[in-house]
Amino acid sequence: MRTTARALEEMHQALEVPIQPGTSLGTWRWTVRQRMAGVRDVLVAETAHHEDAWLAARGGSVLRERNALLSRLSELGPQVLEEERIDQVRTELARLLCDVRHHVQRLHDLAYDEVELELGGSE
Repeated sequence: MRTTARALEEMHQALEVPIQPGTSLGTWRWTVRQRMAGVRDVLVAETAHHEDAWLAARGGSVLRERNALLSRLSELGPQVLEEERIDQVRTELARLLCDVRHHVQRLHDLAYDEVELELGGSE
């Protein structure tokens, strides 16, 4: 299974490939679509179950955020293959990638807070 960091890095690398005249745009589009599938897979594989009430609200928020990211990803999929203005699609995908990284950081923060609660924090 692909790790989150690896999927995000592969997507970033695919977006950074310069598209030069004479370069096959179809190859770029196909590579980006494959990398998008990797990001989708790691988002779908997320699980977050929080039994503590103060973490449950944040967990629900993270779940809604993940669903919104998946929705944006699915909307951009056809655009990658069909849109003529490739720079606009590339910009939207870069924004999405940044938002996914922020989402992953919130997941890590939530996991840290859960462990800190179990261990008793700094008191």
